[in-house]
Amino acid sequence: MPAPSPAERATATPGLRLRPRSDTPFHRPGLRLRAAALAVGTGLLVSCGGGGGGGSTSVASDGGSAEPVGSGSVVSGVGGSSGTGTGSSTGSSSTSGSTSGTTASGGASTGTTTGTTTSPTDVSATSLAVLVAEGDPTSEAIARAYQAARGLSDSQIIRVALSTATETLGEAEFGLLKSRIDAQLGASTQALLVTWSQPSRVTGACTMSLTSALTFGYDNRWCGQCNRTQVSRYYGAATRRPWTDLGLRPSMMLGARTLAQAQALIARGLAAEGAQTRAAAQPQATLPQGWLLRTSDSLRSVRWTDMQALSTGAAGGATAASRVRWRYQDNSAGAASDRLNGAADVMFYLTGLARVPDITGNTYLPGAVADHLTSFGGVLPSAYGQMPATDWLDAGLTGSYGTVEEPCNWTEKFPRASVLAQRYTAGDTLIEAYWKSVQWPGQGLFVGDPLARPWAPG
Repeated sequence: MPAPSPAERATATPGLRLRPRSDTPFHRPGLRLRAAALAVGTGLLVSCGGGGGGGSTSVASDGGSAEPVGSGSVVSGVGGSSGTGTGSSTGSSSTSGSTSGTTASGGASTGTTTGTTTSPTDVSATSLAVLVAEGDPTSEAIARAYQAARGLSDSQIIRVALSTATETLGEAEFGLLKSRIDAQLGASTQALLVTWSQPSRVTGACTMSLTSALTFGYDNRWCGQCNRTQVSRYYGAATRRPWTDLGLRPSMMLGARTLAQAQALIARGLAAEGAQTRAAAQPQATLPQGWLLRTSDSLRSVRWTDMQALSTGAAGGATAASRVRWRYQDNSAGAASDRLNGAADVMFYLTGLARVPDITGNTYLPGAVADHLTSFGGVLPSAYGQMPATDWLDAGLTGSYGTVEEPCNWTEKFPRASVLAQRYTAGDTLIEAYWKSVQWPGQGLFVGDPLARPWAPG
């Protein structure tokens, strides 16, 4: 299908998706990404059912009544609306110690303790449940290492009977698993950590990621390849108590396949604790770098307008602008480069490619996050020939994200750089900031250390 004229775009039918200019598929197996039809220059995302701008209405994440999702200004141009949703958590705050340092060979942590102001029911070490595949030696060992490093109680370790020999769970099997998990969770549990690397997705009429299915329950309104999906009430939300305030528990898979990988990742998460808050207090402290790449792969670079706005301070808020040195690299015309190599002090690296070269050639700070918009980054371990999200963790980052079935290139199905940056630099944990940055997360798998938090909450 030829590209529409500006006049045609301005009157495009909501939900219409344009095919790539070439009919050649991006990958086998699977469908190809398709560009979304947008109203250019007005900031209106025609293909979206309920964005952040203006507090538009969309379906509640639990299938209940519709409610506003987010509020805020619209970023002009392709890429959709942005907003940091409204909401607040109630209850008194108290000061609790957060351990930072390194993980010893046995999984115990060493280092110093820094105080942060949190509530006992905020997303923290006291409100996280760790899921273990009972009898799987790697899952058991990783859970013990995480428990020792974060000082979790035995009651926070949830063991379930689960085969780790398969990449997928069926809908019925997952329903039984979720029932067993939910029965063991207390009212104070706000988030979940998965300690196995497969299965990582749930298949029924369509495919949800395991982390989203654990959060919302399996429901085909959250998936369906190129379909528009349910909108997460957690998107852009200010709450720090997702279960208490919204009735959902964000979930994250640690993403390590061996105990050694898990220990290295846990050490990075611990080392991140408040590190940027402390660094900012030092004279002439070097700001962490945030790299935002618009690549020559135009169909995987649809997040570029939000990235550009973030790099110029027009999105993401004052906190994100003042705490990160943003670098926007534009290779849409092929004059620059699609890769980043030799960069130091990297905290954010967001791009769009099927495979990202040279990711081990950079130096990443503890707590660093990165992802690449492509179809199958969350399909573990193979990614159907593309680059799996766990490659970022292997390269030394602390968190990443990828989708588990063909999503098409709806920007709402991938992390929004400005929201991720705003929430992370404001003191949210990694699991909070990443989850809050994805408007339609049903097909997306979140991996990393959920409790990594480079900036203390303000």
